[in-house]
Amino acid sequence: MRIARLLIGVIVILVAGWIIVGEQMSGASANAVVNARISTVRADVAGRLSLPDRALGSLVTEGEAVASVSDPLADGVRLDDLRMERAFAEAEIQSAASLIEETKAIRETLMERTEIYREERMADLRTRLDHARTRLEMLEQGGAPDEAGQELADGFDTQSARVPFEPLRTDLALDHARERVELLEIAVRAAEQNVFLGDGYNDSPNAEQRAEELRSVLAGYEADHARAEARLAAVEQRLQREQVRVTRFGGGDLSSPVNGRYWEVLQADGVTVQRGDPILRLVDCDSTFVTLSVTERVYNTLRIGQPARFRMQGDGRVFEATVARLAGSGAETIYRNIAVAPSQRHLERYDVAILVPGLNDDAELGCAVGRTGRAFFDGRPLDGLRGLLN
Repeated sequence: MRIARLLIGVIVILVAGWIIVGEQMSGASANAVVNARISTVRADVAGRLSLPDRALGSLVTEGEAVASVSDPLADGVRLDDLRMERAFAEAEIQSAASLIEETKAIRETLMERTEIYREERMADLRTRLDHARTRLEMLEQGGAPDEAGQELADGFDTQSARVPFEPLRTDLALDHARERVELLEIAVRAAEQNVFLGDGYNDSPNAEQRAEELRSVLAGYEADHARAEARLAAVEQRLQREQVRVTRFGGGDLSSPVNGRYWEVLQADGVTVQRGDPILRLVDCDSTFVTLSVTERVYNTLRIGQPARFRMQGDGRVFEATVARLAGSGAETIYRNIAVAPSQRHLERYDVAILVPGLNDDAELGCAVGRTGRAFFDGRPLDGLRGLLN
């Protein structure tokens, strides 16, 4: 029994020693910190800064207004000039439209008068032709007219029936009457084709000629109207661009570029800032990762993409991770835009960064920047027990 007890004790001592040595000799980090990138919000214009009352560490969402800058002295002279040009262009359009409407109304009136003239001129020519034919028939017959011409012949004798400049001799009067009938027939045929023969200098009534002139004038007014509309469209485009410029330089809200937390306020509320001045620093919660340091021996065994595990202090859960960066010793410069800066002891060791996707999926630990833990790169004797406990 004594030997058995001694043997059991030796075995327990050996197992305990193996566990202690295995736990201590496995590749692990000396410290590990949940870290994230820093996003700096800068003033886009010069002006007066207004900051809302918000506590440090409070959550902000992407696109949320975190500050505002206003400049009441923004240059708007060019914007005023463009507005005046737009008013001039609108006035030109209105003037051209009025001229077009008035010209159309005058032309319609002239065309109505032309139509009346055509109807009455046709009636005049046909009446004169009927009378000329009656006189010709009377002269050709040398006696009383037939029943069709009797009504036209009633009331005038030979002298009164004679048209001005008609010859007194019968043969000449007959020839003259025939000529008048032929000329009136020609005039009627021309009038039926909207061509009016008169005095040998025009073929249309004066109202129609004036209406044709107004058609060309109307075309000019319509061209002016189209040109004014094109000018207004160009001015509107320039005005919109200038409005955007004035609005931009006049200031406005500054939005958060990331989903994160208030990390540092660099300016006081109410101060005057210049364009490009930093105002706030925000932690980008969507870019969390873990920074740590290891010994030279462990560092030389690591490679990019190698699997690892991470355990938060005070939390028994172990998260799968991946080696993302091997920065080596003295890696101070890479922390300039990172939330948690390394300690002097950290810089004396070898810097490593790992990605832990499980942290971002956890509602409690998703943006736990500054929390510490340990990272492991090799298997350890108690990993099975830890798995059962988890």
